[in-house]
Amino acid sequence: MLFELLKAVCLGIIEGVTEWLPISSTGHMLLADELLKLDVSSEFFEMFLVTIQLGAVLSVAVLYRHALFPIRFERGAPPAIKRDCLALWGKCLVACAPVAVLGLLFDDKLNELFYNHITVAAALVFYGVIFIIIEKTGLRIQKTGDPTVLTYRDALFIGFFQILSLMPGASRSGVTILGAMLLGASRETSAEFSFFLALPVMLGASFLKLVKFGFAFTAVEAAIGLTGAATAFLISIPAVKFFVGYVKKRGFTPFGIYRIALGIAVLAVYFAGGAAAS
Repeated sequence: MLFELLKAVCLGIIEGVTEWLPISSTGHMLLADELLKLDVSSEFFEMFLVTIQLGAVLSVAVLYRHALFPIRFERGAPPAIKRDCLALWGKCLVACAPVAVLGLLFDDKLNELFYNHITVAAALVFYGVIFIIIEKTGLRIQKTGDPTVLTYRDALFIGFFQILSLMPGASRSGVTILGAMLLGASRETSAEFSFFLALPVMLGASFLKLVKFGFAFTAVEAAIGLTGAATAFLISIPAVKFFVGYVKKRGFTPFGIYRIALGIAVLAVYFAGGAAAS
């Protein structure tokens, strides 16, 4: 059991970093699964991946609690602050609506069809190139400040962009950041709104996976899930802080290059495995 818990810690670390950087946690999990195969059923492993994502996402609730949660509703708080907080949640829900509907209808089918090395590698490379192009062309920044500068129309546009994240390897944070940047939002604003969107998306996904899997966890499975989620949570806090600080100064080009390199690595592992099998 100890060895399985150590694997869960390693996977939690990978998730805690890659969930927030626009480099695809799916691509990294494909590679990690080649080396760190948890001794669990395929059904539980699918649940485990959502559980560690949820652990990572809860870090946003802690880091941005003053912007998102009822501490802003203390007695005497200015009405404008209350309106901003409610409006921010409203925009997050608007942005999550398209992917929630399509995810409920097609998520399992899309995973069945496209959760493979070739598709993930193609998505990694494609969006890596897009990030580099956007940085090189220098989109005009029109919206700066915290995510409240985004309108409901902006949120809906980003929500439709988020549909692209249903394709494995696209990166949820990556496509939502791209959508916000295309609207003229600054890198920091785009990144923070992407973080906020993760809360309702991953809470909903975790609930659905839990209902689908059921509550029949063994003690070992529960320990593995909690260990991975706790690790992802703890690692995510410095990862989010690093990412926001980094993109303020340097942009997304290094992440685009990294995505391309990772896509090539995923393909190399796939073809090497095929060659070994033959």
